[in-house]
Amino acid sequence: MDLDKVVCSCMSVTSGMIKEAVDAGARTLEEVQEATGAGTVCGACLDEVKVLVDHFTSEAH
Repeated sequence: MDLDKVVCSCMSVTSGMIKEAVDAGARTLEEVQEATGAGTVCGACLDEVKVLVDHFTSEAH
């Protein structure tokens, strides 16, 4: 997985930033949005952000 890939263009959030948020304790889409801002402007990336949150939270357990 490319952790440098920009997932949310509006807020310049990368996959790695989402992983860092999950590693820091964010466990839901809403918590990741609060930590990174991903998906809070136009919402076009929400599906991809949710997939990444689910992926990284399952890795963390």
